[in-house]
Amino acid sequence: MALDSEQAQDGQPASDLMCARCQKAAKLQCPKCLELGLPKQPSAFCSQDCFKAAWTSHKQAHKPGPHTWAFVTQKGRGRTFSIPSFEWTSPLRPAMVSPYREVPESIPRPDYADTGIPYSEMESKQQSMVPIRTAKQIEGTRQACLVSRQILDKAHAGIRPGVTTDEIDRVVHEATIAVGAYPSPLNYGNFPKSVCTSVNEVICHGIPDQRPLQNGDIVNVDVSAYYKGFHGDLNETFVVGEVDDDSKRLIRTTLEALQKAIDAVKPGVRYREMGDIISQHVGLQGYQVVRSYCGHGICDLFHCAPNLPHYAHNKAVGIMKEGQIFTIEPMVNAGTYRDITWPDGWTAVTADGKRSAQFEHTLLVTASGCEVLTKRQPSSPPLWWEEQ
Repeated sequence: MALDSEQAQDGQPASDLMCARCQKAAKLQCPKCLELGLPKQPSAFCSQDCFKAAWTSHKQAHKPGPHTWAFVTQKGRGRTFSIPSFEWTSPLRPAMVSPYREVPESIPRPDYADTGIPYSEMESKQQSMVPIRTAKQIEGTRQACLVSRQILDKAHAGIRPGVTTDEIDRVVHEATIAVGAYPSPLNYGNFPKSVCTSVNEVICHGIPDQRPLQNGDIVNVDVSAYYKGFHGDLNETFVVGEVDDDSKRLIRTTLEALQKAIDAVKPGVRYREMGDIISQHVGLQGYQVVRSYCGHGICDLFHCAPNLPHYAHNKAVGIMKEGQIFTIEPMVNAGTYRDITWPDGWTAVTADGKRSAQFEHTLLVTASGCEVLTKRQPSSPPLWWEEQ
């Protein structure tokens, strides 16, 4: 399908809109959206190339659905339209998403903050080689990780039944800018929020919204902060109120698997061994490891080499060396390892609707092992088993 040039809806020229994919000024609109009378902003694109690149997810908007879903990819604005027909894997549904939260201009930000496109990552040699970090880079990342840990702890302290994930996003956003940091997820690839909140069967990349957390839910909160030119990254899975024993066992097993992998990190270890260690531990409990997402290098870039798959018999190439920094972040499912993505293009959920848990740390390889840069602090709120 080709775009209509300089089309408009409700008297608003397309040139006053922003591209739904890259945030540039839009000059074209999807003719099918116009035909169906869908809101004007989702149908706007800057070029045929952007339209083609977004078509797989965009075309889902043309399908009717009984619910209302808010998408916020244009800064400062929200937009709503019917949820497309979709084979939901459980009763969980998306809810309204609040408008984009602003970051003060005085706070240093990564290049994608304005464009949504991480050009520095795409063009960097760090995507094909794993650098040994300098003392300055290590200290910068260490500080960013400490800031990220403190922000996650503030979010954790506010989790309870009735709180929306959008409220968690507000807490994270305000805590981040209060220390002069930029929330790394915000506008990364046009992600609309400052934190990822993944509830129940959501594996990762859940978009915070107006759905209140319910007694018995589990929720993963993934915090990343860009502080003084460096990124920190970590996440934890929390219980909401009274949670069933099976979900608690899933959560604890996931953290145990991460810790076993961390214990094995040292110079000379192959990256692919992390997947064997993690899979062996969770497999004994009858769980499976997600294969679509992996750990990654991090420092001045949000994502770079190496990639560290968490499943057994993976083909990751390379060995660990002193001075490297990367994350390990296993996602463990109670059922199948297979995942599907909601039509928002971000929310990854289990294919069978069963629950998923995740934990993540950022690690620095040392001469004899590793330093957990995002480790829990004495002031960190206790996890559920530490409260007993």
